Amino acid sequence: MFGFDATDDANAELLNKLKDLDVRVDSAKTNKCFYLKNCWRSLKLRATLNHIGLLVGLSVYCGVGGVIFRHLERPAEIERLAELKTIVKTERERFVNVILNNTDINNLNELLKFELSKYEAAIQEAAEGGLLIEADRDFPEPYERWSILQAVFFSSTVLTTIGYGNIVPVTTGGRAFCICFALIGIPFTLTVIADWGRLFATAVSVLGKYLPKVPSLTKFIGKTWFYALSAVLFLCIYLAAGAGLLLLWEDDWSFFDGFYFCFITMTTIGFGDLVPKKPNYMLLCTLYILIGLALTSTIIELVRRQYATSWAKLQELSGPMAETLRRLGETAGTGLDYAALQKVLTVSMPKWNTLLTRKDPSNADIAALEALTNAILKEVKEVQNTKPNVLQIVIYESSV
Repeated sequence: MFGFDATDDANAELLNKLKDLDVRVDSAKTNKCFYLKNCWRSLKLRATLNHIGLLVGLSVYCGVGGVIFRHLERPAEIERLAELKTIVKTERERFVNVILNNTDINNLNELLKFELSKYEAAIQEAAEGGLLIEADRDFPEPYERWSILQAVFFSSTVLTTIGYGNIVPVTTGGRAFCICFALIGIPFTLTVIADWGRLFATAVSVLGKYLPKVPSLTKFIGKTWFYALSAVLFLCIYLAAGAGLLLLWEDDWSFFDGFYFCFITMTTIGFGDLVPKKPNYMLLCTLYILIGLALTSTIIELVRRQYATSWAKLQELSGPMAETLRRLGETAGTGLDYAALQKVLTVSMPKWNTLLTRKDPSNADIAALEALTNAILKEVKEVQNTKPNVLQIVIYESSV
């Protein structure tokens, strides 16, 4: 490789040393590349584990919170249901006894109305407390509000600040735990949602580079509006998919009811007028809500990145623009000359002319600024061609 003749021992030894050095250099380069590749793989693996670890940690925190909520609230629920049963039975027996033992026919209507109103109030209180009342059955098994799935679902609504209000803690211990649980869990949840939102936003940005461009569409509505409308459309598709699933799960819901529930949930409004009642699907509903909030965070992140890019471009143009305005101010003090003004604008904004020659749809803001500059020049020229009105002031001097 180096052209040495290895006829004598010295040249042969030198040639062997150079070859050995060559091998060492190649080996060092190979080891360096291998080390860099391993470092990159290690960083990617660590980042992936961080994302998964945050999500798993939030799931465990939500599950543990649901178990604790059930342990604190379930006994109080059982006691309350037993008390409501006693109240309903007592009012029912009293109402029947009043009818059977009444001897005053003159005041029968008033008495029946009074006793019936008391019985109806007891029935309404029992129904609001979760007690099932049927005519042909004596207090069937009530709907368990604080089942394990319902408790986990309630924990997720606390962490995401949705708060439907269909079930709430009523014991002092449950309310105190809810405060501590929310103080720790809400920042944790926001961190996880923001982390997965950035991950989704990066994936969408990378995927967008490989999608076919539609220059006519982006030129017509603008790049910023194109991204915003695409994000909103994707969110609507996700809401419609959730509405379709809820239509299969909930028998008495329409498609619009499901879409309305998904929208109220993803915006964390949480009125609580519509809440899923099938306990078997509560975990899936919780997962759907968490993914939906992450997608909402993704849309916000994409819009934020777009605004950050636009702001960076404006800052890049602020230097030439400020210099142009300064020279305009200096020229205005001595009378404007159209030719000189046009020269000032052309010389002070060389970057604009260079950028505008590139075929990049992101230069729309620069083109708008150039159009504004041309409009200023046109207005200055029109003002110069128009003769100004002369105002003559006559002052009379009087000795009065």
